[in-house]
Formats: sequence, C-alpha cells, structure tokens
Amino acid sequence: MRVLIVEDDSRLLTQLDQLMQQNGYSVDLADDGQKALFLFQEYPYDLAVVDIGLPVMDGLELIRQVRKSKITSPILILTARDRWQEKVEGLEAGADDYLTKPFHNEELLARVKALIRRAAGQPNPSIERGPIRLDTLAEEVYVHDNYVELTAYEYKVLEYLLMNPNKIVSKTELTEHIYDQDFDLDSNVIEVFIGRLRKKLDPQGHLKPIDTLRGRGYRINRQL
Repeated sequence: MRVLIVEDDSRLLTQLDQLMQQNGYSVDLADDGQKALFLFQEYPYDLAVVDIGLPVMDGLELIRQVRKSKITSPILILTARDRWQEKVEGLEAGADDYLTKPFHNEELLARVKALIRRAAGQPNPSIERGPIRLDTLAEEVYVHDNYVELTAYEYKVLEYLLMNPNKIVSKTELTEHIYDQDFDLDSNVIEVFIGRLRKKLDPQGHLKPIDTLRGRGYRINRQL
C-alpha cells in the first residue's frame, strides 16, 4: 500500500517514514500543505497521514482542497490539537479519522490498516477468496489453511489484488502502489512477482488464482 505522510516536524516525519516502511508501506513525504496537494494530485495513495499545523497551506485547507479535487484516499489527521471542536472541524473538512499526539505506534498502524481496508470495502482484517486467506494483521497468507511463505513484495502484490478483487490492475498501478515514487515504472519486475505468486499459491496448477488480461493487467480469478 502506498502512503503519503504530511508533517512539518522533520524528526517526526523521519520517524513516521521509518515506521511505515518497516511495516511494508511505500511512503512519500511532504513537509508543507502545498507540496502535499501536488503529490495528492499526481500520485494515487491508499492513505494519507496529515498534520494540521502545516506551513504554506494548513492541514484543514489541504484536506478541503483534496476533497474538492474528488480525491477519495482515506485521510488520518495526526495533530497535537486535542479540543473536540478541532476534531469535528477536521472530520467535516473531509478527514476519515483523527489521532492526537503523542500516540502509540501500534494504534497508528491499527488505524491505518483499518482505514485502508474500509476504503477497499474489506472491513474484516482477514480477506478470503476461495481457499486463499490473507491475514492483514499478521501479514500472512494461507491456502487451504496451509501457510504460504511470501517475500515482502510478493505479499504487497497479492494484498493489493485481493483488496481490489473485481478490478483489472495494470502493471503500472501495481508498481505505483508497492514502490516509492522514484522507482522505475517501466520495470518488468511485477511480472516476476506474479509468476512467483502463481507457483507458490498454486503449485499443482489447479487454482489459477491470478488472471492475466493481455495489455490490461491482472485480476484475482473470479471463479475462486
């Protein structure tokens, strides 16, 4: 999943960047509202963490502008302001959740995961498709209740496909959501990950879990 973090405190920005990357997210960073708005308009994000007290354009105005642009990515407000009136103002501006500083990393991660699942129409932390079960909390995958060992990027690809089960996902879209913005978008590495997933999820060739639609992309097999 690809996440945008908007925070003007450089130390906290670095901490959040490291935390999210350590937990498997691709991360873009912005330290003011104007930069963040540009990134929102240029790249697809599965979620954004936004501070309210930002320079150039404050967080509330940023959220309003994002929603005016018809961008629906979930937004989690992260701020030191804890008055209930400000929480209401943030939610009414278009944010989806609100967390005050200081916070526990575990709570932040839990809220991030919940918002991403909810936006994808997958409120349950366990996503099942036929015999395939993906546990988003433990980041583990099972087929017929048998554990399947995946690399971090193989897991990311499968997670994104399962989060969008009825959607044809292009190679470019997959790349944008599992890598940082400076990655080579023309790389054929996605094809390698898809091939490995097919072998690991379906070693006997019976399930055929991932369809390839020539010239369009990939999709979880609708027959599962």
